[in-house]
Amino acid sequence: MTQSIKIDTLLEARWIIPVEPAGAVLYEHAIAIDQGVIHSILPKAEAHLQFAPGEQIVLDKHVLIPGLINLHTHAAMSLMRGLADDLPLMEWLNNHVWPTETEHVSADFVLDGTMLACAEMLKGGTTCFNDMYYFPEASAKAALTVGMRAAIGMIVIDFPTSYASDADDYLAKGLAMRDEYRQHPLLSFCFAPHAPYTVGDKTFTNILTYAEQLDLPIHIHLHETDDEVRNSLKTTGLRPIARLHQLGLLSPNLIAVHMIHLTPEEIRQIGSQGCSVAHCPSSNLKLASGFALIPSLLNQGINVGLGTDGAASNNRLDMFEEMRLAALLAKAQSNRAEELPAHQVLQMATINGARALGLGERTGSLVAGKIADITAVDFSSLELLPCYDPVSHLIYSAGRQHVSHVWVNGKMLLNEGQFTTLDEQALINRAEFWQERIRMKKNG
Repeated sequence: MTQSIKIDTLLEARWIIPVEPAGAVLYEHAIAIDQGVIHSILPKAEAHLQFAPGEQIVLDKHVLIPGLINLHTHAAMSLMRGLADDLPLMEWLNNHVWPTETEHVSADFVLDGTMLACAEMLKGGTTCFNDMYYFPEASAKAALTVGMRAAIGMIVIDFPTSYASDADDYLAKGLAMRDEYRQHPLLSFCFAPHAPYTVGDKTFTNILTYAEQLDLPIHIHLHETDDEVRNSLKTTGLRPIARLHQLGLLSPNLIAVHMIHLTPEEIRQIGSQGCSVAHCPSSNLKLASGFALIPSLLNQGINVGLGTDGAASNNRLDMFEEMRLAALLAKAQSNRAEELPAHQVLQMATINGARALGLGERTGSLVAGKIADITAVDFSSLELLPCYDPVSHLIYSAGRQHVSHVWVNGKMLLNEGQFTTLDEQALINRAEFWQERIRMKKNG
């Protein structure tokens, strides 16, 4: 008789949607996990014969999917959620966000804000986020404290803040942070020049040199508003994409965020250069920035992932909402109900984000040999009954409130909707502390 293989965990579920291969839905299967890695995925009956798990978890009314990947956010801005709503982007930035940041942003602010954001994302099934904010070492510390996977942005702008004095200082501090944390398995890194209107050509050239040497992505807001494009033409004589192309930044390492105001030629250009796009539908709508041409981008074979943006401009870090909105907007734009079907939207929220971050070989799908970053969604609620197609259900019916369990690196961080490692009340207390502090200063 063959001896059973000892493993750490066996997860059994009604459905497993591995994302790779595309379109696959596995019924009554199990995921064998050992040392944080997916050992195999197989029918439950076979799993019972092959494995001797240290822990066996049966989720017989659930679907298991790869952990969701938030391809663009400013996690610490959770502490500015609802601070200034219903305003145009530049008025929102100039008159509210930037003054508040000048007054309050510190390593403590970023640590507390990122912890709050991580907890919100984790409850919504997100296991990895791509961050862009000041004091990135505090963001890294928060992600590690929670146990989430994070791509930490080494932010760069050309004006001073409480974090750094000039572009060289931003780069030096970012690189030092990367050196400190680079060996940690939960962390990866991006260069994060804020936007073409806050970063000069010399700084872009320096960033490109480092990015090529270190083979790191460059994460940037691009073509977000009409004003951005018009002002670029006025000050440089070039549209932002043309300027970045001239500087050599268009490449497979570029993660371009928003990408709303594009010409057909620009779409072909970023497609030919292999750039990735982070689509943030809720933020685009709320700031009235416009409608990203996602069907056109996809038709060019461009890798498109999904992001929430920060909670100050969304106001939710809810990837289920982004998936549903992305699908509905694409159908309305194209006048084709079959545009951006459910499976493709799930790919955008998982494997596409992983590929953009250079993590596609490690996470983003449920495949033997990949890291066990897994989200379980409970389909037993009456508002989710009946279920004919679990993938369609995920995109059009389920919400973050239906996420029951989350594993990162094989470790369970959410169990029946409750944190296993975090003190939720302590997070609430810190959020209330910052709320009062910001309110007093704002009204003072």
